[in-house]
Amino acid sequence: MSKTKISDPAATAPESVVDFSEENPSVLTRVQHALHETPALVPLIVLVLSIVVFGVLLGSKFFSPFALTLILQQVAIVGIVGSAQSLVIITAGIDLSVGAIMVLSSVVMGQAAFRYGIPVELAVVIGLTVGSICGYINGWLVAVMKLPPFIVTLGMWQIVLATNFLYSANETIRSQDIARDAALLQFFGRKVQIGGAVFTFGVIFLVLLVLVLAYVLRHTAWGRHVYAVGDDPEAAELSGVNVKGVLISVYTLAGLICAFAGWALIGRIGSVSPTSGQLANIESITAVVIGGISLFGGRGSILGMFFGALIVGVFSLGLRLLGADAQWTFLLIGVLIIAAVALDQWIRRVAV
Repeated sequence: MSKTKISDPAATAPESVVDFSEENPSVLTRVQHALHETPALVPLIVLVLSIVVFGVLLGSKFFSPFALTLILQQVAIVGIVGSAQSLVIITAGIDLSVGAIMVLSSVVMGQAAFRYGIPVELAVVIGLTVGSICGYINGWLVAVMKLPPFIVTLGMWQIVLATNFLYSANETIRSQDIARDAALLQFFGRKVQIGGAVFTFGVIFLVLLVLVLAYVLRHTAWGRHVYAVGDDPEAAELSGVNVKGVLISVYTLAGLICAFAGWALIGRIGSVSPTSGQLANIESITAVVIGGISLFGGRGSILGMFFGALIVGVFSLGLRLLGADAQWTFLLIGVLIIAAVALDQWIRRVAV
């Protein structure tokens, strides 16, 4: 009687099977994963290094509480507008009208209070509403009409800019008049002193706004839907996400935040001017890109944008204290922008 030989399955397994698991990833791979998981890490490192460099070069002149809080005051408006821009860019869009909406909202507040005699509290509400409506129109055109965000917001920028000058008749409301008759408009310019540091309510609002948005984007269903829409809108819709509703809500919220920036702008410069904030569009995009938020959508954090805005502020103040030509600031910021986009492409290509 012959015995049946039972073979070991492991022994008969094809030798050509390859184990794809990477038990010991390289340092570079681990860095790629870390940057992919924590987009704010790179701008944070750049911010710390820039503070250290300028601190070594300038000493106590740069490290004084006044100088450091001055940076926060200078980037407050950019940071608030950058928060609005961040929401839109995370959805793989872009908003070129943020600066114009900010200025129009501030002008509406001022003109409503001074030209039409509306109570200043109601004038502020009207200004915030105007900003929200502008954002809603952007969102509706992008989400419902399926128009490209770049074209929509470029057109809205021109429309709002023209409306701003037509409505205000290019009239500037002076700081003295506001302080006397409508002090609430300058609310965000009020200062709180803690030791040698001076904080404005605009700076405090910026920090609170960043913290609230960071929490909402990471820990709420709406925030996860925003990232999902930016990453792949078709897949998000198949998963049950109301893509149109998310886009409209993002652009509307961005418009509201820009209106708050307009209110803060009045506090920052003391007056209501239709010609102020002309570079807010570019400055907000700069803070977003340097802050590690991907222009392709679906990745990044509000904290990164905040660090990006601070980097610009540190470079601007540091180079000014060193007596360097202002053009060096633009040169270095331009290099940082290109480097940030290149790094984002690299992370997207190789990180899993």
